[in-house]
Amino acid sequence: MADEKSQILEDAYSEFNKRNYEEAEKLYTKFITSCLQSRNCEAVSLATAFNNRGQIKYFRVDFCEAIEDYTSAIEADNHFAVSFYNRGLIHYRLGFFDDAKSDFQQALKLSPDFEDAQVSLRQTLLDQQEKIIRGY
Repeated sequence: MADEKSQILEDAYSEFNKRNYEEAEKLYTKFITSCLQSRNCEAVSLATAFNNRGQIKYFRVDFCEAIEDYTSAIEADNHFAVSFYNRGLIHYRLGFFDDAKSDFQQALKLSPDFEDAQVSLRQTLLDQQEKIIRGY
């Protein structure tokens, strides 16, 4: 069973890299469902599946569902910096600067050299300040 789950995850990743997002999403969902039912998966594998499925939802601008998947990835493995970063990007795009700042800071706490998170945190702080200055 573990080998079968590993193969599903590999296949999902392969489809994701081929930009066949619909098939990748189905495979990630199959992997996630199998993991949750068996309660026998590595945390990092489950977090990766949630994160990558969230990325697919982000690509189609389904931000609420993407946030749910990124949050599930964090719940599966709270040391998974990329999911904090990805969730922060959506919070930033929606103008939720406090949430974005918190996510970027957590990503940097886990991975201090995460350059994209550093840049995003700086931009969030600038935009948050600009929002205050403009009064909205």
